[in-house]
Amino acid sequence: MTPASGALDAADTTALPRPAAAAQAAAPSPYGRVHAVPVAGAAVARGNPLAEALFRAFEIVVALLGLSVGLPVMLAEALVIRLDSPGPALFFQKRVARSAMLRGRELAGRGDLIAPPDGFEADALYYVPRHFGFVKFRTMYHDARQRFPERYAYKLDPVTFRARHFKEEDDPRVTRVGRTLRRLTVDELPNFWCVLVGDMRLVGPRPELPEIPPYYSADEMYKFACKPGITGLAQIHGRGLLSWGETLAWDLTYVRTRTVGLDLKIIFLTLWYVIARRGAF
Repeated sequence: MTPASGALDAADTTALPRPAAAAQAAAPSPYGRVHAVPVAGAAVARGNPLAEALFRAFEIVVALLGLSVGLPVMLAEALVIRLDSPGPALFFQKRVARSAMLRGRELAGRGDLIAPPDGFEADALYYVPRHFGFVKFRTMYHDARQRFPERYAYKLDPVTFRARHFKEEDDPRVTRVGRTLRRLTVDELPNFWCVLVGDMRLVGPRPELPEIPPYYSADEMYKFACKPGITGLAQIHGRGLLSWGETLAWDLTYVRTRTVGLDLKIIFLTLWYVIARRGAF
């Protein structure tokens, strides 16, 4: 059963972003207007600081092991991808990062943001979406956007959006080798680099495309109050079998209930689902 989504808040509470992060968050969005939501007043899943620090150290060790031990596999992947279809082996893309926290006074005149009903309070903090550079192995044709432009239109009504599946089992954009890499889940190995540099975590909502947040309600924007992850609650409850709405509901539940213990449980269950290949396509 899919959990109901609601007004959820972040598991991470950090200081105001550095100037570079603030500048990134302030850049106009070409994808559509999104909600900026208040930091104060929402339910927060607060972790124990010591446990969080130890888990971050654990993440760094796992990421380093994943990149070093997985290097022969990644070199083989790069080779077969290049032999199978034209284009680079690695795929770089902008994805939605953990939201920055900015003062209301910094958001005045932001045409890319939807303010709360009462407007922005000058001294209040708000979660504002920002982006990071995501990397994985390429599993689609390098010119998929030119071949299948209709699949990148993202012009959906709210009901259709929530009922739609992000991944399709017979997606014509996916290459022959790409299908195998997706079933084995080895196309995501470069994600460990994103974990190592701190853009992602081992566990969290999967990083979203920038075109999608304009479809989110204000309450649903709290999904981006924590870092995206390699795996998460949605990945152990159906993965590609879930619709966008079902995935979003699980992601919001994770943001509300996140603990280090839950993260460890998700990691171990993910290993089983990778072996079973459930929802991997």
